[in-house]
Amino acid sequence: MDLSALLLSLIPSWTSVAMILLFFTYLAIVGSLLPGKVVPGAVLSDGTRLHYRCNGLLSLIVLVFLLGIGGWMDFISLTAIADRGLELLSTTFVFSVFMTFLLYITGYNSRSQSSSLKPRVTGNFIHDWWFGIQLNPQFMGIDLKWDIIAERLGFMLVFGDLVWIPFTFSIQGWWLKDNEVELTTAAVVANCLVFLIGYLVFRGANKQKHDFKKNPKAHIWGRPPKIIGGKLLASGYWAIARHSNYLGDLLVALSFSLPCGISSIFLSNIPICFTDMERKERRSPVCTEVQGSLGGISVPGSLEDISICLLMASSCFMYSSMDKFPFPYLS
Repeated sequence: MDLSALLLSLIPSWTSVAMILLFFTYLAIVGSLLPGKVVPGAVLSDGTRLHYRCNGLLSLIVLVFLLGIGGWMDFISLTAIADRGLELLSTTFVFSVFMTFLLYITGYNSRSQSSSLKPRVTGNFIHDWWFGIQLNPQFMGIDLKWDIIAERLGFMLVFGDLVWIPFTFSIQGWWLKDNEVELTTAAVVANCLVFLIGYLVFRGANKQKHDFKKNPKAHIWGRPPKIIGGKLLASGYWAIARHSNYLGDLLVALSFSLPCGISSIFLSNIPICFTDMERKERRSPVCTEVQGSLGGISVPGSLEDISICLLMASSCFMYSSMDKFPFPYLS
């Protein structure tokens, strides 16, 4: 694909706009109507807390079922996303920018004094638009942000969750769609093990943190938890590395990339590595203090840092030996 064709494929269409709006409309409807366990969110500074209906898995199952029926009846195309990849990418980006400007205007003009809707304005437009103004903004009674305790809803979160993560983590799928790959049984087993280990570490670390927040005295791996400063968990996975959950995240991403071989591992892992490095950097000072108090490894030597370095080094080596560009739209 030449540059002109690439640029043309990035132009949003009314079809891509309709697909995005239809998807969000579906999420709003089923999120409010489908059954699910209602769990309380974090207690906010004013003593209030939001409640969340946990029906995401059921919403996914219903969506897949509806898409299957629609495809079987020739009402919709099951390849619509694959056929309009770059178009959907640009449409979602434009939607993210538009959405966050609305959030900025709404938040700036809010007169609410609740912890969720109280405007937090610094006077720096870029800062307030990027990080957001309101903690838990709502639209027609629907909470627009899930239970992220400290971060407000601005461009950083909206772009990251609607554009960066979906289209970065799916690069491998785009490549595999247009390239035939044959894997040996041993390669399939090894790749599945990498995924399972990554998922178990990711899930286990996050569960330990969740259990600790619910009950700071709950045992971790059969022992009383070590706590730093009365708030920070330093037991289990969290005593081994500063961000074991990100280590699991990286292993899962690696398992997605391995079936592609050397033809796409560079673009598949480098963006994800930089994402994790950026997230870790924003949290590193306080976590470094935790590690230091336990006699743990310093910032450059933690396990997830080592894994990032290894992934980046291997990716660069493989990229240097490529005979095919790793992104299907440009090959």
